[in-house]
Amino acid sequence: MNKSKLERLRNLEKAVGALRDELAISPLGEILFEASQSVWPERDVVVEADGRGGATLMVVQGNYPVDYLTLRQQQFVTEDDACEAAEQLVR
Repeated sequence: MNKSKLERLRNLEKAVGALRDELAISPLGEILFEASQSVWPERDVVVEADGRGGATLMVVQGNYPVDYLTLRQQQFVTEDDACEAAEQLVR
């Protein structure tokens, strides 16, 4: 393994993290919202950050994030838009 490339990778990841903090966006895969869609707990609404300021809203059935089926999936340009749409689904 090339140590200089590993060090470069660590530095790039640190810089990306700092830029995300500055832009107030979440890292890739971070769960921004999770709630049961109804009285049936096996159906959840989840919003997951894409790491670039957007997010994916999913309606899932099962044991998220381990063993689940995606019933609906929608991409949003902003994290806020995705969370607002998720809130509308659980009201």
